[in-house]
Amino acid sequence: MASPQLHRFTLPNGLRVVLAPDASAPVVGVSVHYDVGFRSEPEGRTGFAHLFEHLMFQGSESLEKLAHFRHVQSSGGTFNGSTHPDYTDYYQVLPSAALERALFLEADRMRAPKITEENLRNQIDVVKEEIRLNVLNRPYGGFPWILLPPVLFQTFPNAHNGYGDFVDLENATVDDCAAFFDTYYSPANAVLTVAGDVDVAAATALVEKHFADVPPRPAPERPSFAEPPPSGEVRSTHVDAHAPMPALAIGYRVPDPVSDIDNYLAYLVLAGVLTDGDGSRLQQRLVHTEQLVTDLSAGCGLFGPLEARDPDTFSISAIHPADVPTDRVIAAIDEELSRLAQEPPSVEELAKVTARWASTMHREHDRLTNRTLGLGSAELLFGRAELIYELPERIAAVTVDEVSAAAKALRPDSRAVLIVQPANGADSV
Repeated sequence: MASPQLHRFTLPNGLRVVLAPDASAPVVGVSVHYDVGFRSEPEGRTGFAHLFEHLMFQGSESLEKLAHFRHVQSSGGTFNGSTHPDYTDYYQVLPSAALERALFLEADRMRAPKITEENLRNQIDVVKEEIRLNVLNRPYGGFPWILLPPVLFQTFPNAHNGYGDFVDLENATVDDCAAFFDTYYSPANAVLTVAGDVDVAAATALVEKHFADVPPRPAPERPSFAEPPPSGEVRSTHVDAHAPMPALAIGYRVPDPVSDIDNYLAYLVLAGVLTDGDGSRLQQRLVHTEQLVTDLSAGCGLFGPLEARDPDTFSISAIHPADVPTDRVIAAIDEELSRLAQEPPSVEELAKVTARWASTMHREHDRLTNRTLGLGSAELLFGRAELIYELPERIAAVTVDEVSAAAKALRPDSRAVLIVQPANGADSV
């Protein structure tokens, strides 16, 4: 879709606001992105950022528990929130006539969420059940987003489990929650995005009406999470009680997406050349020709591309039969990377990949939910919400030589290898 005109302003309390009018449908998206994710949670409090996201839905000083749900759903809307390495987002998409209701709800919990002992204990239990369901009791749970970082990284912010350790979660206190809210949930540490069928002047007035009196607090100083890449190959094995077959994930570091986005995008295109579609390099060789693996993927970011600041990750993941040695799969991947490093892909091969990326991005941004969240995260992480509309063109500008250089940089002597073994499987390395 065409890039709409964006309108920005900042309230006296520091809240940054992005308005993206689009009258093509009578719906509006409202999101708030807070500049805090699981990389910011304190040591000994793993999973705290995600736990706090849950608490933000448990009522406020003005609204009882479940009122947020009821108000959005009775308007015919949808809502959710999610925790990422560097931010936490909250959104609702509703008929445009309900814009003020959505703004009131977000301002209300930005002002004073209901943090009580009862709510905290209840949500700790909810999060623990979520972890059981999504990680502990399913095949390949946490693979690779939880399991790969402690192999690739050494510092607590980058390496720890963002979903949380049960002991850490149970030790969380109401005072911890109050301190976390005071530190990270200030208006000056947030971006409010309103996209869709809105009048700019009317939306501006409504934003000022509901958010201007949220008490100001200083934005916390954002630390650097930088750390050097591995100085050799680092390996680790994880035993999975539910996995039917072995798996492996290879992790590398990529350029800083904030300061070096065009080089970062070359890795995004490289991922497509390697694994996007049946004609891709690794799919052709590992799946169809040699039948070394049954499932294969590659990409930037463990949550997806452009979801985190530096340091970020390029990973290649595969599931393979028990009779195929892990090192045979790794050797085949290394050979294909070496081939790409020595001889760039053809212009035609690259054009297929970049066209598919452009098509995917246009399709994603046609959905108001994705567009609202994309604008907000781009404004927060990169200071440029417009970036989401520029990406298809910037990806199309990636050259065959840049893809070749990215492949050359994925070196065996600076990477992490995570090996997942079924509990009843023999070592296949």
